[in-house]
Amino acid sequence: MCDLLDYEFGFGYIWTQIASNIGGILKRIGLLTSGGDSPGMNPTIRAVVHEAVNQEIEVYGFRRGYVGLMDDDHIKMDLRTVGGIIKQGGTILLTARCEEFKSEQGIKAALKTIEKEGIEGLIVIGGGGSLRGGLDLCESGVPVIGIPGSIDNDIYGTDMAIGVDTALNNIIGVVDKIKDTASSHERTFIIEVMGRNSGYLAISSAIATGAEAVIVPEVEYDLEIICQRLKEGYKRGKTNSLVIVAEGADTAYGIARHLKKIGQIETKITVLGHLQRGGSPTCFDRLLGSRLGKEAVEFLLKGESGKMVGTVRRETELTDLRTVTKKKREIDQTYIELAEKLSK
Repeated sequence: MCDLLDYEFGFGYIWTQIASNIGGILKRIGLLTSGGDSPGMNPTIRAVVHEAVNQEIEVYGFRRGYVGLMDDDHIKMDLRTVGGIIKQGGTILLTARCEEFKSEQGIKAALKTIEKEGIEGLIVIGGGGSLRGGLDLCESGVPVIGIPGSIDNDIYGTDMAIGVDTALNNIIGVVDKIKDTASSHERTFIIEVMGRNSGYLAISSAIATGAEAVIVPEVEYDLEIICQRLKEGYKRGKTNSLVIVAEGADTAYGIARHLKKIGQIETKITVLGHLQRGGSPTCFDRLLGSRLGKEAVEFLLKGESGKMVGTVRRETELTDLRTVTKKKREIDQTYIELAEKLSK
């Protein structure tokens, strides 16, 4: 590895590290999970380590994402450290959101660790902000491959991110149970799910559970129309009603107050919160994480850098991190139309 070089650019210094053997034989790579955890991160970690060991590459896992990279808090990973983790939720490397890393000083500290430990390539597992951090390091000369891990499924360049399927199954399992008690008491339930800027979880779970209404950030909604739909359903003999709302569109409590005010509809509220992130990853997320983890190592060996590995129409595709961080994966319009038609 070459020494760190600093040069004046704009209003400060950009620290640049030049990897001398990109596209050659790697001896040691770094690995971290960052941002919100998502089920399937552990199977991904496991696959990275297995493929690296098969290629005789050392893996340094940095704890708590970019915090560990700045503080040089790492463990040397081998097959023993990833034994049995494929069925575990969360991430054994721990994770954190790190505002300090966004600063010049934070990137400088990370680059010092990378040089000190002889890291010749880095794999970053996480969402949009985490991949943005990977891009910053890549632009400073570090070979980086990103892997999409976010239950919101809003990352551009992949049809599915790691953790989405498990989160959906968690939501559906709870909603199905709620429908049992809702039917027994002829109630309307409002279910608040995660999705600060994306309604993917809300739309998908609404379709899968037969909800009467879904409220997401991407689509304007009219509570008077929703009230009328709920009342018509009860007139037809329905014994329960469900309204699923993404947290980024409104709160369940806010929707409940308005339904009471507009249509005198009494509701019960369930906010799923972090329950959606927990639990053992589904078969789909284990397979997806295993596939992307293995291929991330392979792409580093081929000299790829500044890219995210994802799946598009079941095929593996690389997308430039600049594109990934500038764009957002939008909800398929057919899902929005389907949810609207099936809710009537």
